[in-house]
Amino acid sequence: METFAKSLTGRLIVNLLGSGMESRFRYRFFGPEKILLGAGLLPGQIILEVGCGTGYFTLPAARMIGDAGCLVALDVLSESVDFVSQKVKAANLRNVRVVKGDARNTGLDAGDFDAVLLLGVIPAPMLPLDRLLPEMYRVLKNSGSLAVWPPVPVWLPGSILSSGLFRLSGKRNGVHNFQRLP
Repeated sequence: METFAKSLTGRLIVNLLGSGMESRFRYRFFGPEKILLGAGLLPGQIILEVGCGTGYFTLPAARMIGDAGCLVALDVLSESVDFVSQKVKAANLRNVRVVKGDARNTGLDAGDFDAVLLLGVIPAPMLPLDRLLPEMYRVLKNSGSLAVWPPVPVWLPGSILSSGLFRLSGKRNGVHNFQRLP
């Protein structure tokens, strides 16, 4: 993925997607706060955000969990990590750690997170569910939750359930919330 992102075509696509992610249209009709409320974030939680991209959800999520919480924003692209790191620094947020990594093998400790955010990152060919979901299960605490948005395609929630790792706990503001099974 990193190699593709550095190619001329890859840079063009990454820049185009980045512009769309930060557009006024997206903020107006798909505001991050509404989606994050659907994910059920609470003050003091330890959160893993997979595919932080431009930081669209990162800063609002960090504010929602407050100084007692911690957000790890993960992305496979160095450009995204650098961009989000700058946004976090400019916002003077001390509860965010931005890291470069692969969501299929994060290298993060097992059982560290209260919740994992998969917001706008699946389905994606570089994140096959059969490799992604076991890693998300591994890093979640026993009582941890998985928030998935958008709910398109319609088969996605069923695919998550068929993994045998999560159960659907509800849907709010278009966000499917899953509970980690013991």
